[in-house]
Amino acid sequence: MTAESTFLDIILVLVNAGFCLYTFFVKIFIKVGLIITGILAVLSFLISVSLVRDLLRKVPLDNSTVSLKYHFALYLPSNQTYFFAGISEGAQKAARENNVALTVHPIDSQGTELRMASYTGVDGIVVCPNLDDDVTLKKLEKLRRDSIPLVLINHNIPADQPWPFIGTNNFDFGRKAGALVNLGGVPDVHLAVVYSEKNPAIFAERELVEMGISGVLGQKLGAPISSQKTDMNPRDAEKIVYELVRTQPALSTIVFTDTNDTLAGTQALIDLNLVGRVQIIGFGADEQIKAYIRKGIISASLVVNPELIGYQAIKSLVELCSSGFTSNSVDTGIDILTREKL
Repeated sequence: MTAESTFLDIILVLVNAGFCLYTFFVKIFIKVGLIITGILAVLSFLISVSLVRDLLRKVPLDNSTVSLKYHFALYLPSNQTYFFAGISEGAQKAARENNVALTVHPIDSQGTELRMASYTGVDGIVVCPNLDDDVTLKKLEKLRRDSIPLVLINHNIPADQPWPFIGTNNFDFGRKAGALVNLGGVPDVHLAVVYSEKNPAIFAERELVEMGISGVLGQKLGAPISSQKTDMNPRDAEKIVYELVRTQPALSTIVFTDTNDTLAGTQALIDLNLVGRVQIIGFGADEQIKAYIRKGIISASLVVNPELIGYQAIKSLVELCSSGFTSNSVDTGIDILTREKL
């Protein structure tokens, strides 16, 4: 054996030994790494459990959430008006007081939301109808077949088995409007009622409104009541008033059924210099309407409380769900705002 081959053998032995040592230490490092990783994972889990335990001890569950009795759904027209906002506000107040979860849904023009109401799993439903009565009736009857407690507000839907109704009596609305015209001392009344899409419930029962007015005024009506209607435009009443004055020179009284229409229509009469010649019976308790009443521009205003309607609706639905019974009808009333009351 030569010295050269001996040297190569030594080199090979050293390389093999080094490789074995490297493999040994790598295996050790992997095992140690796995052990350390496992220990850290266990420690992290234990720390998480401890934190959750301490959190549950320090922050108890919200009692209002635990004691929720029911989940109700409120279906309102998609019109963004103060009236429907007031209904929602009153309903949410009653929901808080009665430990009820409440969700608010818009009624779209096709009634899709209302059609899907029976699939939402709610315990009860409040509906403020604004669709065609026949279309709405079909959707409400489906809810009845699905045994979902239901309360109607603001506009009633005639049915063989009526639903509980919360709102105002539009015949009474007409009677009070007629009484205010009577108080004006006008001997020969030529009267127009301006209905509005912004307050569809009154328009839907316009026959009752006009029956109430006619019942009070009787022979004092010098002509049939003129029915007008505005759209969602807050200034549309101006155009209606201009048209009424142009086509009905004997016009003596205008009754409005919406707050925005009252303000816009009154401004039109001011611009036409007809204040005092045409009596204005407004709707709502807006601060500007109160100012007009103080100045004698508006003789009086009929006021419906939307918060009370929403509040009473939830109370009635809670009663219906808990006992199976509630009042068939709750009249939330119509107030009259006059100069003497301001």
